[in-house]
Order: sequence, then structure tokens, then C-alpha cells
Amino acid sequence: MNKLRILLIEDNPNDAERIQLMLANNGWECEILLAKTHSEYLAALNRGGFDLILSDSSRPGFSGQVALETAQQKCPGVPFILVSTTFNDRKAAVYLERGALDYIGKNQLWRLVPAVRRAVTGGMTQQQSQSSLERHNQAMKQLVKVVQELSLAHSLDEITAIVRVAARELTGADGATFVLREGDMCYYAEENAIQPLWKGKRFPIDVCIGGWCMQHKQQVIIEDVYGDERIPYEAYYPTFIKSLVMVPIRKEAPIGAIGNYWATPHQPTSEEVELIQALADTTSVAMENVQVYNELEQRVRDRTAELEAANQELEAFAYTLSHDLRSPLGAIEGYSMLLLNEYGSQLDDRARLYLNRMCLAAERMNAQIEHMLSIHQISRAEIQPQKVNLSNIAQEILAHLKSSEPHRQVETTIEEGLTAYGDPVLLRVVLENLLSNAWKYTSQRQNAQIEFGAMPKSNSSPTFYVRDNGVGFNMTQAQKLFHPFQRMHSQTEFPGTGVGLASVQRIIQKHGGHIWAEAAVDRGATFYFTLLEEGVQEGRR
Repeated sequence: MNKLRILLIEDNPNDAERIQLMLANNGWECEILLAKTHSEYLAALNRGGFDLILSDSSRPGFSGQVALETAQQKCPGVPFILVSTTFNDRKAAVYLERGALDYIGKNQLWRLVPAVRRAVTGGMTQQQSQSSLERHNQAMKQLVKVVQELSLAHSLDEITAIVRVAARELTGADGATFVLREGDMCYYAEENAIQPLWKGKRFPIDVCIGGWCMQHKQQVIIEDVYGDERIPYEAYYPTFIKSLVMVPIRKEAPIGAIGNYWATPHQPTSEEVELIQALADTTSVAMENVQVYNELEQRVRDRTAELEAANQELEAFAYTLSHDLRSPLGAIEGYSMLLLNEYGSQLDDRARLYLNRMCLAAERMNAQIEHMLSIHQISRAEIQPQKVNLSNIAQEILAHLKSSEPHRQVETTIEEGLTAYGDPVLLRVVLENLLSNAWKYTSQRQNAQIEFGAMPKSNSSPTFYVRDNGVGFNMTQAQKLFHPFQRMHSQTEFPGTGVGLASVQRIIQKHGGHIWAEAAVDRGATFYFTLLEEGVQEGRR
């Protein structure tokens, strides 16, 4: 530290000595020129060359205010501090307004040391100030870059590699370390220093300065490592370290610490400490993000494994349906038919009735297996989307239904020009199921009506509908509609397997759409469904 040249306006030698001792005891090497009178003060100002002016607030022949104004005229830029016998808030405010750096009571001389430090720091030349500002701006740019890098880190190793470099470069320190807490131990995970320190070593948290930092949730700033009782002398003696800063990673429940070391005595500035703490805070967020990222990755792996296992079970189930169940079912159905054809004339009516029921049951079970396999195939099917004319498909389906039951009188209405973007085969399955259901459930109506149309377009997904005036159903049971083998009506009244709507729902969902129904008992039903438009579906592929 360079010698500080101070002009002191004071006529009390005891007070002058107290001021000099206060500064000396706090490490300031000072050259003090004492001015007891106004003329001595003016002569000293004319000579100049002072770093700081300390003045009593009231001298015989001139006041502190006069001393301040004179100093501002003859040596502007030199810091001026008032040292008064008594402290007065009103006077202090006046002096500070007029340009004094501080106003200190002689019974509060302990305040003089930080005031002098501010004066000296604030008294940098314009070139020094500009250089300091440039260094600060450069450090902030680097900090922003580090924050961006840490935000992209996906592992602790990546974080460690970033922090080991940034922690040292941000402050220009001679060494930096990255400490992690492992229970009651401090693990020195990484370092970047002019000489090796403690990389890879572990120390009990109670005997380590990084541990003290974490346990007390406080920053540690030590200008002289050998003058602080918290420092384990034996560990530091072989190293180059003379001064250090240690800051916690995460202020609540710290999970680590970042340290900076200097090879020469160094008083860390508030900016240096703030930079290291900002790095530690960002590191904390990055480490928590990595933990969340790893947990999500594990969940994805677990979920993928579960889905693969479920798919394997589904494939095994489909194989069982297709082979293991169909074979004995085919035998039952085949032998029953043989019995009827070859020995039917030898059986009484009751026996033939039993055999017919066996054949019908086998036929119904075979149909259920077919439908279950169709659901499985639909779930696995890959969509081949293209523009589809739904109106034409609906006309073909209803024409086929009319030809199959020409005696029925059914009024059908199909809105023309309805198109959608999707898989033509799967969308035909949707309309076949919905229109066939409408045909079936209007079979008891003399004036049956079936309609296919679309709602006025109000958003990006057009809404189509199939409406009939059939038997309808109770909406309290609507949740059963799209579940396999769940039926609203008895098998004898309206035959079916209860699989069709479940298949429809899966197809609509594969197209990014939604299906729902509105109905009332004996008042018909309307099934609505949406399909995403072309651009939206392409974006989902």
C-alpha cells in the first residue's frame, strides 16, 4: 500500500494523535501535515499534493464550511472529511450536500477508517476509473456467457468443467476450487490454480473453510489466511495461498462452495465477492436442473421399459387370441356343424336346439375375437394421411346398407363436399361403425332418419356428426360408450360385440381428434368427432 498524504486541520494535539493512531492501527501508512491556523491551511493548499483533507468543523478564525469551500476552490477532486467534536445530524446533512465525503464525530473515530478507504478508492484517476469500469464490464460479459453455458449443462461433470475455469477467470485470482458437500465431508471436486491444491481430496466439514462456509451459510473473506483461526494452518502452509474468498452454493441448505485464492495479500473487493457469489448462485440452479433432468430421464427410461413390456404382453395376448383360442373354437364350431349335418336327423328337437346354440355361441365368440384383433391392429396401424372426401364415403356406406335391407324406409341426408385430412382406410372404418350403428338403432322406427354433416367451423378443427332418431340411450351411461364390450342394449334386442365404438375412438385419437355423444332415450343419438387439419397433423408426425 502506498503512503497516504493527509492534510489535517486540527489545533488539539491529542485529537491529532488519536486520528493518526486510528489510521496506523488499521494498516494505513500516512504522512500527515498538521495545519493549526487558517494561514497554515492556505499555505498547505497552495503547495498541494494531498490525497485527503481532514478538518475540524470549527477553528478559531474560520469554520469548517469555509475550509470546505476553500478546498473545493484550490484543489477540487481531493476528498474532504469533517471531523467534529460532536456529531450533529443537521450539520452533517448540510456538509454532505455541499460536497463533503463524510461527517464524523470524534467520539466515533472508528468510522474514519472505512471513510478513508472510500476516499482513496473514490479518488482514482479518470484513467484508473475507466480501466476499472472496463474490467467490470468484461467480467459481467463473461458471467453472462457462463450463465448461458450452465443453463445448457446436463451433468455434474459439465458443470464442474465450466465452474473450474469461470471461478478463476472472473476475478483474475491465482486459484479457484469447486467444493461439494458429501454428508459430513467436503469433497474438493475440481480446481484451477497456479499450483496443485486439494483436488480429489475429502476433509471433515468441521475442519475445512469450505465446510465452515456451508455450515454457517455465509461468505468467508480472509485477507490473511494465517491470521484467521478458522484456517487449518497445516493444510494451507504448503500452498501458495495468502488470501481467499469462499462463498456457498445455495444459501439455504448449501450443497457446496466456490473458493478463490490469491498468492499475495489481497483485500477482495465487493465486486469480486459479488461475481463469485453470482457464479455460485447460478451453479446452484444448474445443479438442481441437472437433478431434475436426470430424474426426468430416468422416468422416461422407466416409462419406455413399461411400455415395451406392455407391448410385449399385448403382442402375446394377440397371438393367444389369434392362435391358441381360435384353434379349439374352430374345432368346437366344426364338429358341431358336422353333428348337425350328419346326425341331425337322428337327434330329437331338444338336442338339435342345443347344437344350434353351440354353433351360434362359437360364431359369436369368433366374431368377438375378430373385433379384438381389429382394435389391436388399429392401435398399431401407421397413419397414411391424405385428403379424404367423407361425403362420398358416407354415400357408399349408406347405399350398401340400403341394398342389404331394401324393405326398410330410411331417410338419409348427407352434406355434400365434406373433406378431411387423414388415413382413408381408417376414416372409412369410423364412418362404417357410426353409420351402421345409426342404421341398427333406427330399425324399430317407421320413419327412420340418418344424417351426416358438419358443424359451422369455429376453430382449427372441423366438427363432423352422425345423427339418428333411433332408440338413443341414457346419458348417465355415456362413459361406457367407448369401452370395449360395454353395451347399452341387450344382445337379443340389438346384436353386436360392443367393440365398434372403441375402435372408432382409437382412430379419432390417432388423428389428433376427439369424439363424444349426445342422446336421450327414444329420442335418438348424435355422435360428434373432430379431426385435425392438414398443417396441424403434419406438425404432429
